[in-house]
Amino acid sequence: MILAGTSVLAQLRNTLQRHPKRVTAAVAAVLLSGGGGAFAVASLGPDPADLPVRTLTQQVASLADDTPLVELTELQDFALYRSDLSRANDSAEALLQRLGVADPEASAYLRSNEQVRQNLLARGGRLISAEATNDHQLTRLTARWAPDEESSKFQRLVVERQGKGFVTRLETGDLVANQRLAGGTIQSSLFAATDASNIPDSVASQLAEVFNGKIDFRRSLRKNDRFTLVYETLEADGEPLRSGRLLSAEFNNNGSIHQAMWFQEPGTKGAYYGLDGSSLERSYLSAPLAFSRVSSGFAMRFHPIQKTWRAHAGTDFAAPTGTAVRTVADGVVEFAGVQNGYGNVIFVKHPDNNVTVYAHLSRIDVRRGASVAQGTTLGAVGSTGWATGPHLHFEVRVNGKAQDPMTVIGQAQAARPVSAAARASFNRQAAQMRLALESAQQTLASAE
Repeated sequence: MILAGTSVLAQLRNTLQRHPKRVTAAVAAVLLSGGGGAFAVASLGPDPADLPVRTLTQQVASLADDTPLVELTELQDFALYRSDLSRANDSAEALLQRLGVADPEASAYLRSNEQVRQNLLARGGRLISAEATNDHQLTRLTARWAPDEESSKFQRLVVERQGKGFVTRLETGDLVANQRLAGGTIQSSLFAATDASNIPDSVASQLAEVFNGKIDFRRSLRKNDRFTLVYETLEADGEPLRSGRLLSAEFNNNGSIHQAMWFQEPGTKGAYYGLDGSSLERSYLSAPLAFSRVSSGFAMRFHPIQKTWRAHAGTDFAAPTGTAVRTVADGVVEFAGVQNGYGNVIFVKHPDNNVTVYAHLSRIDVRRGASVAQGTTLGAVGSTGWATGPHLHFEVRVNGKAQDPMTVIGQAQAARPVSAAARASFNRQAAQMRLALESAQQTLASAE
């Protein structure tokens, strides 16, 4: 028995030395079959390491059939395109260099042409596009801009190579309205979220204004609140030139969902409504500035100049000099000029006989007797009169007596809902806006 056992062990040792991989595979198969129901089969054929190896070398004919590849320099001429915005400090050379154009002849022409100097050089914010040859010589330069925020037209300046020189022409085109979807998530503030989503400031301000009666954007925002919106863009030759009106929006604030849509009934100036047809407009705007903070309320305070305690007859809004001041309701300008402590001041009388006062202005944009609609710009924030820094002093006078502006505005009546005659048209538009907002929500979710 001992001799037999010794013989078997010797054979196993020889087998292990000659075929280590095969034996290892067999042992693994046994372990796997006993460990959990799975199994493996070890190969009982010869070990691949013992098989003979032979290398064969054979030439293969070229698929190109000995035809040389085309050199890059033999390609046909091609055009280069680039777009940018003009800057207030642009010279001809700086502008062309930023557009990838290296053309001294074009630079000299831009410097010498009167239309280019008046409408392009040192004019910031204008949409520029350039076409150049593959050796960076200018073929065409186009600048587009709108003459003002209310215009439905745009100006187009074209500089084009013709023969051995350049020609310039100034044209007028129609702005084309289009729609864009956007959305964002609150991390810190509304404007930080809109900036992160590349939403124009003017659209962000409209969003804040529309929901200002529903959401306190200074105190009620929560991290991860979400909003989606549809807004109008005004395009020149297919390029967005400026943003227009906010068309619809949805804001999820701390679990509460608020919706709004712009709708204009025939013969009216248009307003924002909930998608159910309820009006979001009120007879008074929530504040005379689009977005600001209250620095002093309607209460007793220590007067910073007179150094005495006295009643503060209005509400002060802190804002930089030049910030637009708007009338909070329809009315007629009763006074526009200078008054001692108020400095530059405007009084507006409204249909309910209340009077609103806008003081310490840096400029006045309206005249006495002018009719002004809610939201009309009256002037700009300043520090004239008895003011220690730039801010707007705002009052509401009821029957000639100053009342707390925030209380009067908070009690303002809502405008009428959509009329029965316009309801069918409103419902069709609301259905379209629901689909657009849903698309914006899906886009926002997929981006995250």
